[in-house]
Amino acid sequence: MSKAVLAQLCQIVGSDQVHTDELQKQTYGRDWTRFYEPLPSAVVFPRDTEQVSALVKLANDHGLALVPSGGRTGLSGGAVASKGELVVSFDKMNSIFDFDEVDRSVTVEAGVVTKTLQDYAEDQGLFYPVDFASSGSSQMGGNIATNAGGIKVLRYGLTRHWISGLKVVTGTGEILALNQGLIKNATGYDLRHLFIGSEGTLGFITEASIQLTNNPGDLSVVLLAVPRMTDIISVLKSFRAAVSVTAFEFFSERALQHVIKHSGVSAPFDVPSEYYVLIECEQGDEEVLDVFSACSDAGWVVDGLISQSMQQNDDCWHYREAISESITPFTPYKNDISVRVSKVPAFLQAVEDEVLAQYPDFEVVWFGHIGDGNLHLNILKPADWSLSDFKARCEQVSISVLGIVSQFNGSISAEHGVGLLKKDQLHYSRSEAEIAAMRALKQVFDPNNVMNPGKLI
Repeated sequence: MSKAVLAQLCQIVGSDQVHTDELQKQTYGRDWTRFYEPLPSAVVFPRDTEQVSALVKLANDHGLALVPSGGRTGLSGGAVASKGELVVSFDKMNSIFDFDEVDRSVTVEAGVVTKTLQDYAEDQGLFYPVDFASSGSSQMGGNIATNAGGIKVLRYGLTRHWISGLKVVTGTGEILALNQGLIKNATGYDLRHLFIGSEGTLGFITEASIQLTNNPGDLSVVLLAVPRMTDIISVLKSFRAAVSVTAFEFFSERALQHVIKHSGVSAPFDVPSEYYVLIECEQGDEEVLDVFSACSDAGWVVDGLISQSMQQNDDCWHYREAISESITPFTPYKNDISVRVSKVPAFLQAVEDEVLAQYPDFEVVWFGHIGDGNLHLNILKPADWSLSDFKARCEQVSISVLGIVSQFNGSISAEHGVGLLKKDQLHYSRSEAEIAAMRALKQVFDPNNVMNPGKLI
């Protein structure tokens, strides 16, 4: 990057908000994906929408490529800057304002951390329900840009369902205020939903109007040992018919063993099970116990526990939420895939049979949000394999796995986006006509391809 351009960047955001040192570039040039070496030209920290707009206009004038950076918790390389791009970090745009008790809405800047919004909502006697293991570091702009889901989708839906307005900067630097927080608005195309899930390729989200809801209060958490995958769907049906389920998660015994070794916690049951189900419900213990007993009597469940305190709730959730952290040292190759819930058992069996038959030297760890059909297939790198050889081999695995995803009419990315890692796999979930339409939209909003180029499409 030329000194002249650097000087203009300093004029826009201030010289103290432009960084070219290696530590900052390494930190902000990557996300949780570890298959790409970060190599940005600089990192800038705008403080408001107007500064973001000015940065985008400068990028158009000088042919710069911009990569948005939020909490950098993505797993598809969507926030990776590996080709000299300019990283635009939203860390300094972290204000919460315009709370309205009647509308039950609040406006946040893109850099607000998810947990910060959750705590703010709680202080108002309300609830922001989109939640996941990275809520303590993920940012709202990134959540919206990837339409993040998490653990409560079964009850509350995706991020998309809670966004009543957006302020975005398009690829030409134009500022758009979309939907203005309205609940009902029948005036043509709802452009807000184009930017939700667009991974920063059409424009950068700078502010969002967020809807809040009632706090569900105390929740019951149930952890069950289920030996057969096919019985998990029977358990789901039984609980949904009797109680209000907010989360229905599953993980394998292999996943549990990694958590135990990593965290030093004890196993939940004396006898291991092939699979475990974690259920969160809004009903009290009596109703939950009735369903649990019915599932046990049917032979679907061989052991289980119902939490009796908030601490036990947290302990149960730890088994599920600590999985990603516990397998990170093994450089997992992740497949974040989804199918219709009713097809999950057959799909999981088909994928596992394929992977283990072709690649018996790989350890496969399963977990996911099975209540909404989202499965995380993690292939762990053997210690004696190089990263490049492992990635190449896993890409061959993906051809087989994604072929099965396509057969089941599923998605190659349920909640982590496409980014760099899955861009060449998009055709397994989207038709040629759909991809062509995406490219056409990209041309409309970002004609010079300055917004997160090379990602998604």
